[in-house]
Amino acid sequence: MGLLPMEAYILPPSDDRVFKLILTSPQAKPVLTDLISAIIKRPVTDVVVRNNELPVEDTREKAERLDVNCKTDDGSQIDLEMQASRQEGSGGEHKNLKGKSIYYLCDLHSSQPSKGLKRYDKLAQTYQVTFCSYTVFPNRREFVNSFSMRHDEDNELLTDAIHVVYLELSKLDGILEKPVTDMTDLEKWAVFFRYANVPTHREIVNKIIESKEALQLAGDLLMSVSQDERERAVNRSRRMFQTDLQSDMATAEDNGELRGRLAVARNMMKRNWSIDEIIEYTGLTREEVEKLTSE
Repeated sequence: MGLLPMEAYILPPSDDRVFKLILTSPQAKPVLTDLISAIIKRPVTDVVVRNNELPVEDTREKAERLDVNCKTDDGSQIDLEMQASRQEGSGGEHKNLKGKSIYYLCDLHSSQPSKGLKRYDKLAQTYQVTFCSYTVFPNRREFVNSFSMRHDEDNELLTDAIHVVYLELSKLDGILEKPVTDMTDLEKWAVFFRYANVPTHREIVNKIIESKEALQLAGDLLMSVSQDERERAVNRSRRMFQTDLQSDMATAEDNGELRGRLAVARNMMKRNWSIDEIIEYTGLTREEVEKLTSE
């Protein structure tokens, strides 16, 4: 029934690849439907995943498109991603993450078919949803922070057609203290994604899994992925690769912001990262990165 053995080695569902494998497997529609319903706060009866292919061999962190792009029964468009590691400097404002969210949101919203469109107020709602394993908004207590377009002064809503939603999995300590019966569905999902692979929290995770059929299925899918030897090898490779990059970035900050980031970019080029991937990870401008290609 989806329960995780107490001593079993479980891959982290907060890893973006594992996250996507759980949500886009052929059996996962009830899981994705329930999760989206909890996020957008209205019942979803059907969902279609629009990109569910993962490359077979490449294990680089950013070589794969690891978000989950889907469409619900009422036409709403939702893009979910798991952000497990910081991909910018230590300034604390997370401008790159926020900028990426806005870019993805606008791109997805404007991708709706324009043929036959007579009224722009009939466009479907679009959500960009990012699960973060780290804190993005230190001054906000809530682990869910949702943004739409409002007036700068009086907060009047301009439109609810677009939403940016961040779920900070680093803010769940208080939720862990609640009885499972008092948790919301979204709180249960957040605890599952954050702690399913942590043996010391296995008991509470299993109680949460027992409480919902969709979570029981998610537990089964997570166990299946975790027992796959290839996925375990991929996970190890990705962890080592990400650790190397984080070490490079830490060294970059010690050596001086721009000079260090350029050094990281050179190393990433040697590993065949694309220019767009390097820009996203290092925060360098396109001009700065393109100059490196001619050195």
